[in-house]
Amino acid sequence: MHLNGWDIALLLSVSVQATLVAYARTPRTKALLITFPIPTTFAYLALGQPVDATNMLGVALLMLFTHGVRWLHVHGNRHIILAIICGACLYSLLGCAIAYVVPRHEWTFWTASAAVLAVGGTLLWFLPQRDEPSHRSPLPIYVKLPIVMAVVTCLILGKHWLQGFMTVFPMVGVVAAYEARHSLWTMARQMSVIMLTLGPMLIAIHMAQPLVGPYGALAIGWLVFAGTLPVMERLKDRCRGDSDGYMRTDASDSSDRSDVLTNRL
Repeated sequence: MHLNGWDIALLLSVSVQATLVAYARTPRTKALLITFPIPTTFAYLALGQPVDATNMLGVALLMLFTHGVRWLHVHGNRHIILAIICGACLYSLLGCAIAYVVPRHEWTFWTASAAVLAVGGTLLWFLPQRDEPSHRSPLPIYVKLPIVMAVVTCLILGKHWLQGFMTVFPMVGVVAAYEARHSLWTMARQMSVIMLTLGPMLIAIHMAQPLVGPYGALAIGWLVFAGTLPVMERLKDRCRGDSDGYMRTDASDSSDRSDVLTNRL
């Protein structure tokens, strides 16, 4: 196994971000923490490939992962760990398959970009807000951190198969889904904000990288992200959807099914 400097930076940054998500208490704070594209930044540098359609399609798969985990756990009556494993495996399999066949043309990138932004805007407008309980992990950091690092290490080893999909893989999301198992609707609803902030960031990087290189493109991308995040957060608070009849939380659906081990973790 060979890890370069950016691989190690990715490993450490994701571990720190996932730990912060684990020990944040409110669903809103957890959702905001997973929005910051720190894993995407270091994964882009570790992969060493230009942003193309696979990166943007990865945003769509990230949305499917988040909503899929929620559906499996809440409506499919599956244990949260099994739901996360299924979601991560599906992301990996679809990512490898699509990366193998998708053309690396400009039209595929811009088509994928338009689709991601359109879906993100639709979700932002129509998904209602729900009140969900706060929760903070009592598990010691010296137990949880090695688990996070093991997951990211496995992902780094498979980065050449996932290609651009690796930059948007839910590295923090696999931990966040478990830690937010009592507020999965809030996490899923946050995907609209992620799609409408990470999408423009990837577009900016794609346009800038031939002109200023990867580091300059990343700087421009982060400026775009910093400009769009406050706007999208405000829009999310205003676009509450039709919440009539939807205020029963996912946590109430799944709390009775949580076993003793899950409650303790």
